[in-house]
Amino acid sequence: MKTPPSSCWRLLLVLLTLRALPALAHAGLPETSSLSARRGSQSDFIAGASFGAVISRDQGQSWRWLCPEGMGIGAWRPEKYFWLTGGEILAATGSALIRSSDGGCTWTSHPFFKDTWVTNLAVHPTNERLMYATTGRPSVGNGIFRSDDGGQTWTPLTVLRPEVRYSAIRISASNPLRLYVSAQDPDGMFLFRSDDGGQTWARLPQPLPQFQRPYDLILLLVSDASPDVLWARVSAQGFSYLLVSTDGGATLTQAMETADVIIGAEASADGRTVWVATPVHLYRGRDGAFEELPLPNGNACALRVGDTLYGCGSSWVHDWALASSRDEGTTWQPIFGLTGIQGSHVCPAGTPVQQFCPPRWPQLASILGAPVYNETDGGVEPPPDAGVQEEPNEPEPPPTKKGGCSATTGLIPAALLFLTLTLGRRSRRAPNQRA
Repeated sequence: MKTPPSSCWRLLLVLLTLRALPALAHAGLPETSSLSARRGSQSDFIAGASFGAVISRDQGQSWRWLCPEGMGIGAWRPEKYFWLTGGEILAATGSALIRSSDGGCTWTSHPFFKDTWVTNLAVHPTNERLMYATTGRPSVGNGIFRSDDGGQTWTPLTVLRPEVRYSAIRISASNPLRLYVSAQDPDGMFLFRSDDGGQTWARLPQPLPQFQRPYDLILLLVSDASPDVLWARVSAQGFSYLLVSTDGGATLTQAMETADVIIGAEASADGRTVWVATPVHLYRGRDGAFEELPLPNGNACALRVGDTLYGCGSSWVHDWALASSRDEGTTWQPIFGLTGIQGSHVCPAGTPVQQFCPPRWPQLASILGAPVYNETDGGVEPPPDAGVQEEPNEPEPPPTKKGGCSATTGLIPAALLFLTLTLGRRSRRAPNQRA
């Protein structure tokens, strides 16, 4: 029997280590889960992960860790970060609305939402001072909220009702006055639509008679090409379904079915190509016909920036955690793997990330198989925009794949791959689902 490659032994070591680390074991295998780019910049990215987030200020050449303790998010995972042109980073965690004004070194929770759960955040495509948020905590007054000053203050746009849970909000890029919200109450699941920037709302019931006991309606995406085209997901009978509307949310029809949990979607500029992300695979649909892409495996997210598609992946399966594609996902160019993270984010002394993250990095590095770079106790003062790393050793490029767990003969690699995908599927929850 052939000797399994080092990545398989590393995965086995990780699984054994996770058994001894209850916090990380609860979160599952360390994985990337989302990607956001700073508006107006080609250099700055932040990727959400099961172990916090990682940040890059140099076009993805090097990445550093933001620990959950330094961000104040605990076990909550933001669906998406919004990195604004001026440098501020915001995210709805599913609990708090968090914000950083110094490039990711100091994070604060907005006190306006301290008694509820902020389930989603949307930022106007051109006016970054205009934002919308939804809440969805059971038994408290939930609603849709608007901010006209970049998230400093918030005003409810709807009557606060404890029986309603709002799950997601999206703004149409082609007509920013068009807003959509997904929600449910004792009467059923529905979409809210506004054609005047949230001043008035029309309720669009979604009984979905084609499914048995459907639940968990989540708005995913509005087409850049048309304000009347949108995608959502619904769960029913153990399956996850992608739904599409071409009539402004009045009706939703099934576009795709999968046994995985749909966690996100992205679309081409013309709306004809759609990518659907699950914890296991990335699917591509063209003119309504969907296929499972060979890569990425083990974990997936999708973000389109211009003509470039970015996708999350599992470093435990194919050695990269993030890659880019210029041919709509047919081929991928690795950007980084978890073994290439260069330590905790470099921040000024006294900031939460500088206080909490460096002491925790060696433990995480041993799990990821990453080098334990020297961490400075006093911190390094960054430029005004903050968060830029010191001049480190050159980052190690992602290793060239010469075979993997799935490509090796023998029982251990196959079992490990199966266990990886199983743990990934069980550990990852859909947005706004809670144990």
